[in-house]
Formats: sequence, structure tokens, C-alpha cells
Amino acid sequence: MGTPVRTLRDELLTAAEPLLIERGYRNLRMRDVADAVGVSRQTVYNEFGDKWGLAQALALKDNERFLDGIDEALSAHDDLYGAVRAAVLFTLEEAASDPLTRTVLTGDGSEGLLPLLTTRAEPLLLAANQRIVRHARAKWPELPADELAVITESVVRLTVSHILLPTRDDQEVADSLARLVLRYLGLADRDPAAAG
Repeated sequence: MGTPVRTLRDELLTAAEPLLIERGYRNLRMRDVADAVGVSRQTVYNEFGDKWGLAQALALKDNERFLDGIDEALSAHDDLYGAVRAAVLFTLEEAASDPLTRTVLTGDGSEGLLPLLTTRAEPLLLAANQRIVRHARAKWPELPADELAVITESVVRLTVSHILLPTRDDQEVADSLARLVLRYLGLADRDPAAAG
């Protein structure tokens, strides 16, 4: 199988990410992104609309990487509790070490990027919800679809909340959210803590 074809958009995003991490949103210049790829500044504007569009595209690209890891975490466990726990734990730990997420939360000019995870997070949340529900439905088809969609959205939002304002140990949060999923779906008897 051949290597995937890199598009201009991919090249621009690859060039923009380290610039954003190093300089922050306020000091990110479309001209610098264009120069890094060898295209005109207008080409960057044509691709993303504006600097916010570029930042949002970077966040969506990073979100896909997170979702790939979540898919792996879910796939590594046959039991729902273990899968949810692993997915939440992966997300929290990855967010804490991810340079782009740190830039959004704490980097220079973070006030310009914070809406990507708060008031303008809908594209990220929607992509996460859809992909996680699709994975869970394929792996556990016996789970009720409507309830699965509701609890997935809730756990995604709660996980993002813990990324934004961590107040407890990641392991404890992952355990709590996995337990919440089981209880919501009426599967509390599958909770390892209840068995012990």
C-alpha cells in the first residue's frame, strides 16, 4: 500500500502547528505559514478563510489524533468499564502532554484559542461524539442507541471539563466516568468496584 498523498491543506497545517505552539495565537502570522510551505499568503487565506479558521482546522486535526488514540483504548478492552476508563485516561494524559492543547489552555495568547475547547467547541465535540458512538455501537451492539448517544456526549463533555480544570487525579476521574457509564446504562453489576 502506498503512502497517503499529502494535500496542500495538510502541508499548511503541518507548517502552522509548530508556529502556533512557539508563538501563540496572537503572534501567528498567515505570511509565516505561507512562507514555510512556499505559497502565497492568499493561498493560506483561500484554504482557511482567516487565522481563526486555521486555528480551528489545527484543533480538528489534533482532535482526530486524539480520537485515533481513543479508538485504540476502546478496542483494547472487551469490557465496557475497562474501555471507557482507558479512553478517558488516555484523553486526560494525552491532553496534559500535548503541546497544542497546552497552547490552547496556557500558551501566549490563550484567550484567543480557549473558545476552541469552550464556547466554540461544537465541531470538536460533534466529531468526538459521532466517532465514539460509532465505535461503541460496532463493539457493543446490544447497548441501547439513544442512551449510548446521551451518555457518550455527557462523558465527552465531562472529560473536556476535566482537561480545562483538573481537580482530581486522572485515574480517579477515569474510574468515576467509567462507573457513570455503567450506571446510566443499567449495567452497574459490571462495575469491578461493586464486585470487590
